[in-house]
Amino acid sequence: MKNIGFDMKKYTELSIAEVQNRIAKFGERLYLEVGGKLFDDMHASRVLPGFEPDAKIKLLTKMKKDLEIVLCISTKDIVNKKTRGDTELSYSSEVVRQIEMFRSRGLEVSNVVITLFNGEEDAKKLAKSLQARGEKVVFHKKTKGYPTDVDTIVSEEGYGKNPYIEVTKPIVVVTAPGPGSGKLATCLSQLYHENMRGVKAGYSKLETFPVHNLDLAHPVNVAYEAATLDLGDKNMIDPFHLYATGKMAINYNRDIEAFPLLRRIFQKIAGNGIVFNSPTEMGLNFAGDAITNQEVVKKAARQEILRRYLTAKVDEFTGKATIEMVEKAKQLCDFVGVSEVDRKVIRAARDKANKTDTISAAIELDDGKIVCGKAIKDLSCASSVVINALKTMANIPDSEKLIPRDRLEPVVKLKKELLGNVNPRLCLEDCLVAMYAAETSDEKTAKALEMLPRLAGAELHSSAILEERDRIVLKKLRVNITSDPAFEN
Repeated sequence: MKNIGFDMKKYTELSIAEVQNRIAKFGERLYLEVGGKLFDDMHASRVLPGFEPDAKIKLLTKMKKDLEIVLCISTKDIVNKKTRGDTELSYSSEVVRQIEMFRSRGLEVSNVVITLFNGEEDAKKLAKSLQARGEKVVFHKKTKGYPTDVDTIVSEEGYGKNPYIEVTKPIVVVTAPGPGSGKLATCLSQLYHENMRGVKAGYSKLETFPVHNLDLAHPVNVAYEAATLDLGDKNMIDPFHLYATGKMAINYNRDIEAFPLLRRIFQKIAGNGIVFNSPTEMGLNFAGDAITNQEVVKKAARQEILRRYLTAKVDEFTGKATIEMVEKAKQLCDFVGVSEVDRKVIRAARDKANKTDTISAAIELDDGKIVCGKAIKDLSCASSVVINALKTMANIPDSEKLIPRDRLEPVVKLKKELLGNVNPRLCLEDCLVAMYAAETSDEKTAKALEMLPRLAGAELHSSAILEERDRIVLKKLRVNITSDPAFEN
């Protein structure tokens, strides 16, 4: 079993209590910006063992009778068909997925806001498809005067040009499928309209990273920089908080740089009704208060930094990242004192590949045991290593077959002859489907499938880049994947 270093119950209780405090402080309504991932925050669960991937959504669900959700999506991301790396979905599709997932938890989604709109046809098409589903859609254009002319920004020519988003609950959660979607601008526009209507409303930001009350050099905060290589985020001591309180707090460059402007906008909107001394004060961040074992958390964060470095090398190899991002990730590894020798599965996968002269992988199980697998005639590398891992955990002899030959051969034939696949190997999804089809008649296969949940948190490294469909399934199984920057020969 993996060690736990985080108390979810404490985190949830502290966060809910502070939300209630802020509603009381501001008066009638709180606009709560929620960034990061609400349903599947795998980064947080990796660096804070014990943090549940859907911790934020569970927190919101506990307040659902007083809460509604506004989803933002930027026109720019719609037009560019931007996708999320974890779900492989476009931001447009991710909006629909999130709406369905929110409602499955009993949460009200009241509006979708399309931000930075300037008549783009793709944005209109998305709006029509959402409206056909019964969703309320609001268009917000770029704010006149932003970011320097505060008098224009906070006027009828600025935020006043945006239509008011009709909300009724005391807590309005403003979230999005990813960063840069216009969450903050939407909150500020609403605060302007609320003030004009005589409604006492305030703003806060629910966030996890960087953790304000951990050191700047703490591996958890360093892991945040490693996770945002593409954004270029940099952790900093919040100078505004230090000046106001005499205490050090950690925030990141974008929030710190934007704070002077935000403070002026808040003051222009509501005078002294919304007073923040620092960007740290704006945030609700209790992750640091819920850490129960610093050593467990530090170790987990160092491993995450190493994984981010290895991923950056692959992304640079495939043209998705720059050499500067790789160099930055390497610097972060050096800073926290972690290297490839600290990831045992790397050497095991490479040794297996050298011996077999084919793409191979190694997986470290929850008991520390390392299991290897290689690509063979009928199975992909990922399929082989996962099947071997399931056998090991279920104490099934290696000579036993989990997929009967009479079930395997027709699938291979179908892929090769009817579908024309050049590579007819069974991918991991193919294997799992075949195993589930066989479990009712095969006791050992059923036993092996019972082990699948134990793969969550397992470490896997491959000697070459795995096929995309295998990577997707491994991510869904919550396996931590890295690979060497090479294609299968």
